[in-house]
Amino acid sequence: MTRPPTAAQRHVIEAADPVTGRLKGTEAQLAALVKRGLAFRHPRPPRDHFLTPAGHRLRETPGAPDDAGAPEPSAPAASGVFAARIGGEEGPEAGPARLREVRGAWQGLLELRRMTRQDGDTDLPCAWERTHLVQAAALALEAAGHRPAGAEGGGYRVRPTPQPEAVAVHEPDPGALRACAASLEKAGWQAGEHTEPRTGARYVLASPRRA
Repeated sequence: MTRPPTAAQRHVIEAADPVTGRLKGTEAQLAALVKRGLAFRHPRPPRDHFLTPAGHRLRETPGAPDDAGAPEPSAPAASGVFAARIGGEEGPEAGPARLREVRGAWQGLLELRRMTRQDGDTDLPCAWERTHLVQAAALALEAAGHRPAGAEGGGYRVRPTPQPEAVAVHEPDPGALRACAASLEKAGWQAGEHTEPRTGARYVLASPRRA
């Protein structure tokens, strides 16, 4: 474990774009974050700096030590930062303001895909999505217009699974469940329907495609 970031470096990390991880700071601050493995410099102009998955984890765990092996937090980031609706939680009501936030977050994620691939392709999920599976899948669903479940009632619910790089999407309506699978596939995920052995309920198992 290396020394934790300085207060100035921590401020740069916390001020990063919540979706793309784009950083702003002095050259010395950015270079120090790159050296720690918390940021990288994109090889193409304008050669901006972005958080690595380790940098994102540090940003979302206030006061945490600089440890690239820290576990991914199970809850969305602190208030004031956009978080996709995973279903079943209290959240913002659907409306014009929320739609603008979701649309902006999705466009930011597509830009992150473009900036972090040599070929600039936006069809495949990026490293951030692979380290934030539940939030990434939920953002893809919400951006596609699917309704997240409220505290009670229908709608999608995205949940982690024991399988590596896989999430489960639950939706009581069979047609809506199939539509969720189609939207995830369009967003660059592999998705297939399965049946819960104990309850017989159908669900979608989804994982980000690599090629």
